[in-house]
Amino acid sequence: MIASFILGFVGSFHCIGMCGPIALTLPVQHLNGIRKLGGILLYNAGRISAYAILGLLFGWLGKQLYLGGLQQWLSIITGSLLLVLVILKYAGIRLTKGRHLPDIFTSKIKFRLGSLLRQQRFHTLYAIGFLNGLLPCGLVYLGIAGAVASGDVLKGMLFMAAFGAGTLPAMVGITWFSHLVNMQVRNRMRSLIPVVISIMGVLLILRGLNLGIPYISPVLTPNSEHVVENCCHKPLHHEPHQ
Repeated sequence: MIASFILGFVGSFHCIGMCGPIALTLPVQHLNGIRKLGGILLYNAGRISAYAILGLLFGWLGKQLYLGGLQQWLSIITGSLLLVLVILKYAGIRLTKGRHLPDIFTSKIKFRLGSLLRQQRFHTLYAIGFLNGLLPCGLVYLGIAGAVASGDVLKGMLFMAAFGAGTLPAMVGITWFSHLVNMQVRNRMRSLIPVVISIMGVLLILRGLNLGIPYISPVLTPNSEHVVENCCHKPLHHEPHQ
């Protein structure tokens, strides 16, 4: 979970550029004190809730792959793709242009989000944050990859929740102090994103290799839990008395 929190924290300076305009239009700028902070936290609670639900869904997907014996290969392939993307970025090569999700899905979210923002009402802040969390974002995709690799519903949800918590300091700061982070600092933080992505890619590959390294590359087998269960419930055979 520490890795996902760090990923969210470093990536949050990228989020400022993507989500900053939405954060600056929230209906909290005219508020003061606790009510303003409460509104900001309510908005971010919506974002983190969306991430947690995505983590739950993709953690479930990872669990199915794990039970089918495919999670190990998925972890290796995902980690390798992350490293390839970093290399291509340094080479100045873009694989895709424009939107990453079907236009109909993205358009519906943006339409509803715009409608809520125009209302400028306090009670819409949670919904605004939730919809914002569903918008296409490369860093969210990276978090989803980690949730799938976790191979567990709860771990996937916690992974994405920790990712969202990592973005919290910067997102609260940019909403409270619009001048908090200048462009120079933001660009420096963005330069760390490829490093974090590379580290996560290596960790995913190591996890898939099953090297027997605790917490980093544990030995996992799809049927290990069933083997333990069967051993525990295996009836004892007593030798007949002579």
